[in-house]
Amino acid sequence: MDTQGLWYFEDKNISSLFCMPKVRKMEHELSQREKDFDKGSFVYFVGDPSDNVYLVKQGRVKIGTYSDDGKEIVKTILTTGEVFGELALTDEKNRNDFAQAMDPDTVICPLTVDDMKQLMADDQELSFKIFKMMGFRMRKLERRIELLISKDARTRIVEFLKDLAEERGKKVGFETMIKNHLKHQDIASLTGTSRQTVTTILNDLKEKNIINFDRRKILIRDMDKLK
Repeated sequence: MDTQGLWYFEDKNISSLFCMPKVRKMEHELSQREKDFDKGSFVYFVGDPSDNVYLVKQGRVKIGTYSDDGKEIVKTILTTGEVFGELALTDEKNRNDFAQAMDPDTVICPLTVDDMKQLMADDQELSFKIFKMMGFRMRKLERRIELLISKDARTRIVEFLKDLAEERGKKVGFETMIKNHLKHQDIASLTGTSRQTVTTILNDLKEKNIINFDRRKILIRDMDKLK
């Protein structure tokens, strides 16, 4: 799965998101639009108008929705340099999900749909990347649903680690290092398990020397054994 660098920038340099003169001219205007959010604050709710695309300049954002019985369903967790709300570009009238800040001092930069469409019209490569991102996220969500339906908790967590390694991992010799922005509860929310189950399985994999982890990174020592 070709996902490296897909709307995610290790150097945290948001100016690399759109490397075009027109966007550089907009930087001052965009900086004026930036909004700070406290932990737990919502960027938008289910049902809000879809009138912006957003960039995470600082912090983390949770994208989710609710089941018919009111249970929260977490779709993804995004971090610095990632884009969300892109379905507004498909003429979505109202949001089908919510976006919520997960960290104190989360900073979000909005870009109007009209501005974004103009940028896409002026740059085919940007347009291609956006559609690629949307397709990738759709496939990723379909895969998660398939795992939730057909696999046990351990398999879901292991598959989550494998996908994370493919998306964001960097080879360090024979090992794969992933910069980690997820807590055990975050992984639980994304895999349909419990925090205790995640902790138990990660510790088991660590004891078997398949992975190692701390608050800042996950190191997969042997991808073959993880598989």
